[in-house]
Amino acid sequence: MSDDADMDADAAAEDVESGPAVNGETAAPDDESTGDDADAATAEASTETGLASEVAEVDETLAEDVAALEGRVAELEAALDDARSKLTRKQADFQNYKKRTKKKQEQIKARATEDLVERLVPVRDNLVRALDQDEEADIRPGIESTLTELDRVLEGENVTVIEPQPGDEVDPHRHEVMLRVDAEQPAGTVVDLYQPGYEMAEKVIRPAQVTVSSGADTAE
Repeated sequence: MSDDADMDADAAAEDVESGPAVNGETAAPDDESTGDDADAATAEASTETGLASEVAEVDETLAEDVAALEGRVAELEAALDDARSKLTRKQADFQNYKKRTKKKQEQIKARATEDLVERLVPVRDNLVRALDQDEEADIRPGIESTLTELDRVLEGENVTVIEPQPGDEVDPHRHEVMLRVDAEQPAGTVVDLYQPGYEMAEKVIRPAQVTVSSGADTAE
C-alpha cells in the first residue's frame, strides 16, 4: 500500500472517531445535556407522583369528613323525629288531661249543687207546712225556725249576710245606695237598710241596698 492510501485510511478513522461534522466542524457527543433531561424528567415524574399522593390523601380526608357529617345529620334527624313524636304524645296527653279536668270539675259542680239542693229541700218543706196551717194560727214560730235552718244551710256554703247598721260608713263594693236623704247622721253614712246583701267566700253576690245620709238639713 502507498503512503497516500495510508494517509486516507488514517483520515477516515479520525472522522469515525470524532463523529459527524456539522457546518464543517466535528460534533462531539452531548453526554451532559442528555443527563440533565433525564434528571428533569425524573423530577417531574416525582412531583406528579407527590401531587397525586397529596390529592388522594385530601380526597380520603374529605371523604371521611363527609361520612362523619352525614352520620351526624342522620343522628340529628333521628333525634328531631323522636322529639316531634314525644311532642305529639305530650300534646295528646295534655288535651286528654284538659278533658278529664273539665269533666271532673263539672262532676264536682254537679255534686255541690246536688248537695245544696238536698239541704234546701227540707227548708221548703217547712215553709209549705207553715202555709198549710189554719189562717188564724200563729205561723211566726215556724217561719223563724225555717229561717234559722236556711241560715244554717247558707253558712255551710260560706254565705254571709250583708246588713249594715245606721251610722255605718258606706262601702261602694258591698252597698248599693238607693236614695240620699237629709238626716242627723254624718253625710255618707247609712240611714236605713232597704234590703240585705249576701257575699260568698269574700265575693259579693248581691250588695245591700241602703239609704244614705246627705247631712243635716240646714235650710231651716
